Amino acid sequence: MPLRAAVLTVSDLGARGERVDTAGPAVAELLRGAGFEVSDTTIVPDEPDQISGRLVTWCDEGIDLIATTGGTGLSRRDRTPEATLRVVEYRVPGMEEGMRAAGRASTPLSMLTRAVVGVRGQTLVINLPGSERGARENLEALLPVLQHACESLRGDADEVAGTHDEMQR
Repeated sequence: MPLRAAVLTVSDLGARGERVDTAGPAVAELLRGAGFEVSDTTIVPDEPDQISGRLVTWCDEGIDLIATTGGTGLSRRDRTPEATLRVVEYRVPGMEEGMRAAGRASTPLSMLTRAVVGVRGQTLVINLPGSERGARENLEALLPVLQHACESLRGDADEVAGTHDEMQR
């Protein structure tokens, strides 16, 4: 069964139709190229209750991977990390560190991101920047481990054990 993904764009302007979202479609394209079936894409405003509500719904529907774009900076309305932390059971700091390191190679401004990566049930939730370039760079940094991470969460133990052993070598 293919791994299923969903992309949530968090943007006040995008939700009102005042800005064209390019980051969400770019993320969906990268995920499809990595073998994920992108089953849903949605735009919500920078409202923590709407963000966390959509995350919970998708997790409960059995989505393997949720990528959010936007709302990870320092502005007053940027609350995607807080909304994500409300719903995840635990964080995956290595993936967070990997995204920041990849971003730092491109711009020192990447140090300002508050993006988190966490798990709820069998779903991996990744916060990405709202800019198309930032979202692409951060997701590309994680692509080599995404399938393995999602299969581990899904419990495909036989496949995961062999892959994990090979990755450790």
